[in-house]
Amino acid sequence: MTRTIRILAPNPGPFTLEGTNTWVLGPGPSLVVDPGPDDPAHLERVAEAAGGVIAIILTHQHPDHAPGAPALARMTGARVLAFDPSPGEHALPDGSVVEGGGFLLRVMHTPGHTPDHVVLHDLHSDAMFTGDAVLGRGTSVIDPPDGDLAAYLGSLRAMLAIGPPVLYPGHGPVVWDGRARLREYLRHREERERQVLAGLAAGPRSPADLVPTIYADHDPVLHGPAARSVLAHLLKLEAEGRVRRVGPPGGDVFELTV
Repeated sequence: MTRTIRILAPNPGPFTLEGTNTWVLGPGPSLVVDPGPDDPAHLERVAEAAGGVIAIILTHQHPDHAPGAPALARMTGARVLAFDPSPGEHALPDGSVVEGGGFLLRVMHTPGHTPDHVVLHDLHSDAMFTGDAVLGRGTSVIDPPDGDLAAYLGSLRAMLAIGPPVLYPGHGPVVWDGRARLREYLRHREERERQVLAGLAAGPRSPADLVPTIYADHDPVLHGPAARSVLAHLLKLEAEGRVRRVGPPGGDVFELTV
């Protein structure tokens, strides 16, 4: 693979890890993936590293990945490409190819984390730039209604079918065994589903009821987001007819159907 530089955005946190990874691809002029927040110092570093920008590509429109795009576009004259473009941006359709900096990036629509999420598959090396579909450490947040677990699992399987050797994530370190990480992600979700079903075996439960047992080894500060992840599992199971809601319409208490 040709030159790949990570410029770490200054937005660390529980969900962004050390911060958002902005990827600069090529010796210049370059492609830029996920410019991150609208932080002038960060964007100056990106522009300097890029040595000219061919295009700015967004994996999705979340506020830790996309807001810096308009300012970077003004600085460099580059177009902004997105699957679900905002005003002034250009469409990035599934299956389209973006070339530049020695890379040939095929766009893979990978919904699940968000409906508009894409992964960029380099046709020269089979490496992938994964945004928030796969992180360098930990697991991706699936938060309904934008997050859809069934769609996410389909996206992981589509990525695994290609067998990428290396993953360049939106947060955290580079993953040097992409196939193993994708299999790990799928096993993790299968185990979570088993834990959710085991929790419901004791009777009707809400996501908040299930979290203390399933996430007993996690910091309680993360239990709120964890409940959203459990809800994503319950909604998938509900669509499959394996669980059903009980109580008032629109409530979040579920029970097993058998």
